[in-house]
Amino acid sequence: MNRRTFVKQNLAASALAGLGPVGAYATNISENTFPEEKTFNLKYAPHLGMFREHAGANPLDQLNFMADQGFSAFEDNGMKGRDKSLQKEMASTMAKRNMEMGVFVAHTIYWTKPNLTSGNADLREEFLKEIRESVEVAKRVNAKWMTVVPGYIDQRQNIQYQTANVIETLKRAAAILEPHDLSMVLEPLNFRDHPGLFLSESPQAYQICKAVDSPSCKILFDIYHQQIQEGNLIPNIEASWDEIAYFQVGDNPGRKEPTTGEINYKNVFKFIHSKGFNGIVGMEHGNSRQGKEGEKAVIEAYKQSDNF
Repeated sequence: MNRRTFVKQNLAASALAGLGPVGAYATNISENTFPEEKTFNLKYAPHLGMFREHAGANPLDQLNFMADQGFSAFEDNGMKGRDKSLQKEMASTMAKRNMEMGVFVAHTIYWTKPNLTSGNADLREEFLKEIRESVEVAKRVNAKWMTVVPGYIDQRQNIQYQTANVIETLKRAAAILEPHDLSMVLEPLNFRDHPGLFLSESPQAYQICKAVDSPSCKILFDIYHQQIQEGNLIPNIEASWDEIAYFQVGDNPGRKEPTTGEINYKNVFKFIHSKGFNGIVGMEHGNSRQGKEGEKAVIEAYKQSDNF
């Protein structure tokens, strides 16, 4: 499941929110709540739709269900596209439940043609305008991080010129974000799911963040993507540690919950925790099974993987 699919699903969940009464989950809490609440070592962040069979379509009920299972964070790629009133309601619910807001996608992602790599002044200004807009969204939902993907490669330019173009644009974006103590997190994406994108590896993201040299420009290390792209997960996390601000997960193959693929998430989570990581670990994956049993399996997978 790729990022575009996640955004579409999240927006669809928002559109369906009005179909169910607010508090529908709460009225059936004895039926829907699992018998034991789990406090995890790390701040795992589900997304809308992940527990819809238990919580229903309403986003606020879904947030309450997540909190009842011990999840202390939430991420929403499509948050920027939601109605302001819903953004505020979701922020209020998260605040009441002591949940942190994770990433949302900050800008239009160019999947098939160059934008930031090109150095085009108009495309750069389009990006910066969307960053300014995202500052207001972040304030509204109490977010600290927003996802940035520099877009497609420019096949007519040397990679070094493209890198310089990206760095220059990100420096300008960082200047917008710094006064608000917000950070854009750069996400390298793998070659198989997203062929042709400029940013694909953690050392590349590390180099760019060092060049931008700002607390407002950091790395989103998506373990699913980097398992496919480069492997060697723990050493690469270690090497780029001082520029990583956010993690996302999904097992490979399949991009489902931990324990369904080849990644030893228990060891990876243990390492991240041992480094004193206090940020968010986004659950950017699908469920391996449908229905309530599939949702229970997701929760159990995180309990198992977090048991260290």
